[in-house]
Amino acid sequence: MRFTITGRNIEVTAGLREAVEDKLGKLDRFFAPATEATVRLSVQKDIQKIEVTIPVKGHIIRAEESSNDMYVSIDLVEEILERQLKKYKNKLIDKKLNAPSFSTAFLEDESAVDDDVEIVKTKKFAVKPMDPEEACVQMELLGHSFYVFLNGDTDEVNVVYKRKGGTYGLIEPELL
Repeated sequence: MRFTITGRNIEVTAGLREAVEDKLGKLDRFFAPATEATVRLSVQKDIQKIEVTIPVKGHIIRAEESSNDMYVSIDLVEEILERQLKKYKNKLIDKKLNAPSFSTAFLEDESAVDDDVEIVKTKKFAVKPMDPEEACVQMELLGHSFYVFLNGDTDEVNVVYKRKGGTYGLIEPELL
């Protein structure tokens, strides 16, 4: 696995780079050697955060973790990624498409947990055209952490969501 490591408000020292490569290098057994992992280290006040993104054909494997020590954050994010890979192995691997992204040993391992995704409730609602700001207000009034709406400017279904720190995010569809 190859790593692209960047820092935001933090200098990526040789020690940090080595810690990331050693810890996340344990995930090599899951991936093909050509797999590229993007690692972003950031510091904000006393929070040391690591974000790891691993694109595989058709999916993105992502995890982030924060703590007051970057080395602890690195350990935690490695555990999360490993747990995700084991839990969703059968859903991630489509023998025809995604097999080149993963190692042969991981593909042949039968010990993975296969938790089926179970949808327990379906909800239907009318969507009215509105702008993203109005959707944020509506989301707050409902006390939800996200809100699906029809964007009046683009005539597309969008999602607004509440981010950590009290800010908002907007998800717009992009057709491939």
